[in-house]
Amino acid sequence: VGLSRTLVLEASIAENKASLKRTHPEVWSDSPNPYDRKRQDNCPVGLKNVGNTCWFSAVIQSLFNLLEFRRLVLNFSAPANAQDLPRNQKEHRNLPFMRELRYLFALLVGSKRKYVDPSRAVEILKDAFKSNDSQQQDVSEFTHKLLDWLEDAFQIKPKNPMVELFYGRFLAVGVLEGKKFENTEMFGQYPLQVNGFKDLHECLEAAMIEGEIESLHSENSAKSGQEHWFTELPPVLTFELSRFEFNQALGRPEKIHNKLEFPPILYLDRYMHKNREITRIKRDEIKRLREYLTVLQQRLERYLSYGSGPKRFPLVDVLQYALEFASSKPVCTSPVDDLDASAPSSGTLPVQTTPSTSPVQRSVIHKPFTQSRIPPDLPMHPAPRHITEEELSVLEGCLHRWRTEVENDTRDLQESISRIHRTIELMYSDKTMVQVPYRLHAVLVHEGQANAGHYWAYIYDHHQNRWMKYNDISVTKSTWEELERDSFGGYRNASAYCLMYINDKEQYLMQEEFNKETGQILVGMDTLPSDLRDYVKEDNKRFEKELEEWDAELAQKAQQEKLLSQIPRAPAPSPVMLTPNMQGIIMAIGKARNVYDRCGPEAGFFKAIKLEYTRLLKLAQEDPPPECDYRLRHAIVYFIQNQAPKKIIERTLLEQFGDHNLIKCVKYLYFMFVDEILYTLSYMQRWHQDYRNFRETTMFLMVGLEFFQKKSYMEALLYLIYAYQNNKELLSKGPYRGHDEELISHYRRECLLKLNEHAAALFESGDDQEVNNGLIIMNELIVPCLPLLLVDEMEEKDIVAVEDMRNRWCSYLGQEMEPNLQEKLTDFLPKLLDCSTEIKGFNDPPKLPSYSTHELCERYARIMLSLSRTPADGR
Repeated sequence: VGLSRTLVLEASIAENKASLKRTHPEVWSDSPNPYDRKRQDNCPVGLKNVGNTCWFSAVIQSLFNLLEFRRLVLNFSAPANAQDLPRNQKEHRNLPFMRELRYLFALLVGSKRKYVDPSRAVEILKDAFKSNDSQQQDVSEFTHKLLDWLEDAFQIKPKNPMVELFYGRFLAVGVLEGKKFENTEMFGQYPLQVNGFKDLHECLEAAMIEGEIESLHSENSAKSGQEHWFTELPPVLTFELSRFEFNQALGRPEKIHNKLEFPPILYLDRYMHKNREITRIKRDEIKRLREYLTVLQQRLERYLSYGSGPKRFPLVDVLQYALEFASSKPVCTSPVDDLDASAPSSGTLPVQTTPSTSPVQRSVIHKPFTQSRIPPDLPMHPAPRHITEEELSVLEGCLHRWRTEVENDTRDLQESISRIHRTIELMYSDKTMVQVPYRLHAVLVHEGQANAGHYWAYIYDHHQNRWMKYNDISVTKSTWEELERDSFGGYRNASAYCLMYINDKEQYLMQEEFNKETGQILVGMDTLPSDLRDYVKEDNKRFEKELEEWDAELAQKAQQEKLLSQIPRAPAPSPVMLTPNMQGIIMAIGKARNVYDRCGPEAGFFKAIKLEYTRLLKLAQEDPPPECDYRLRHAIVYFIQNQAPKKIIERTLLEQFGDHNLIKCVKYLYFMFVDEILYTLSYMQRWHQDYRNFRETTMFLMVGLEFFQKKSYMEALLYLIYAYQNNKELLSKGPYRGHDEELISHYRRECLLKLNEHAAALFESGDDQEVNNGLIIMNELIVPCLPLLLVDEMEEKDIVAVEDMRNRWCSYLGQEMEPNLQEKLTDFLPKLLDCSTEIKGFNDPPKLPSYSTHELCERYARIMLSLSRTPADGR
């Protein structure tokens, strides 16, 4: 059943061949922090890329977002009777696949995860679709096989819903060697050639007509030709765009990057069998108009490109130039005489003459520069040498008239051509030809070359009336303009390879389910059968447990750090350096000395605490410049700005008054509050851990910026990555917990762009060692960092930067290069293009120098001041 499947996409075959060359395919590991993997509100759930499976994600998401298809899969039940169970190997595999597909769809509906893992369904497909040479089928064949499996699974029903949904019929009418024939055929995905066509209708016209159409209407013709007419269209109509062709000379497939436009609403009336007579009339009329159009364009070309030599000009300009020449007057007859007459000779005076007397002859003086100029018998400007006024008048009249005639002829031709174009465009716009509308539901996109690339899908949200981009785990809002840019082709190395249209009149395709008793729309978990609802609940419980374990692990680490901090340390042999905290406390104690003397140490102690707290509260309320960040100097300023609990602030202040170094400096300070000072709560330790993280983040940022200013971008990048990630976690708890996120983002982005450009320059050099060094930079630094830039879809500048970096390397596609370079590029590009947006953790953070608070504040102030002198773009 179905059309010939020889017209399939070579892209995925080549992609899979390239992936087989790699011993360890790139699979992005999950972020260790489960909160990075938590679903936000009701955002659509993504699919994890489990190793060159972006094609799977694109196809499955497109089908899942067809509500009727989703209902069919979720409500599928295997045969209950043993005799109904499948016997052949294919069916033995497709039932387990249907089970995994149901589970996967259920998770896409109700999971609390940002994305889910499709590994089990993918493995069944990979095992089943491997051919004898162990190479996977291509994307198009995968979709065909998937529909076959679904069709087999639903054969137990009287009317197979998969056939009803995806399969249509067409009538082939034609002549073969003089003999007429008619065949009715069934089709699923309809293949269309792209090369040589500008839009989808041109592709369809070419697919529906083969050979000499005239032979259908003539008797005893030996010619062959056929027409295809749709007799029954499926509710879901899928077009397979063949954007790959095999280059015989090079012995490899190549991608067709031509631009091909397609509309959001496609009217298919002209291809229906019931409209064949009127369509044939319109096709004949269009053919006649196009032939006439060719004649008019040839005529217009003769006006716009006039002449018989290699250089041609518009005829209007030629006539204008002739008119200007005929109307020109010679500037002078002899340039030498003119110069001699206009400049007095050296050592002589000009002689006055009168009209009644002849001029006095002057002595001839040798003038080498004037004598070497233009010969005296040539004019300064081109002009007629001999022409009478009568001749000039006749010629000017003719040229003016001819020029006007040519202008009118040119304008008439251009207007006629425009009218014909408009007539052709509107040929199928009458009411009878807009009765079969199909709305674009999904566009599956391939980016890259024939043997390497990445896949994603644009899918229309029919209820929110907006486009969404499904790119593995990343699901983001999109626009028609972005879809055009990525899907039409001709702009860069991305273009559509599959279009999915749905019948715009069949509302059930996208209609939501209703509760028959209440009449309310069912959403989320309510749409699932009971067995799948339980399955999703169990998975959500496992994820919630993972979140709880993460919180418990953080609390345990904090408790361990607390215990470690209480272990007595050997006294430092170096002299005590007063920190800003200690200096403030000593000043507070000094101011409270009179209370200490009058009322005793306890009253003096509380007075000093009050004075120090008042000072720190005042600092917390100020808005200092970045280089003078009081949070770095005093943890309590950090706590006050972030509204920490009062007990934490009090006990932190108490701890600072109990610092053993402070007791050494202030001999009379001794209080019996040891238990109170050492007593802490677990959430107090979290605040202190946050403050330690804040200081650590500051050091990552500061060291990264210092390396950036030295143009040591590799070292700077690692520090800035950790600065950004730590800072993001801090800012998620409050706006004053960390630093300016946009500043860190800017310098992290700049490092990546500069390293990418450096790596590309090394690759372009062609030297083996430098090429390898460039690819090492890309594989070990750039590629692992791209998911970090893509994880937040709101960071538009980061997404644009990733596109720029990808386009930089995709620009090499199609260029002439050595075979070894071509092979390295082929192996590398899938890593760059097929990166999911999961965070890949680095093994160990870069080593931080040991700074005292005083040193940290000074260095941080210096680096921030230097940035303020040269503000970063985008801050």
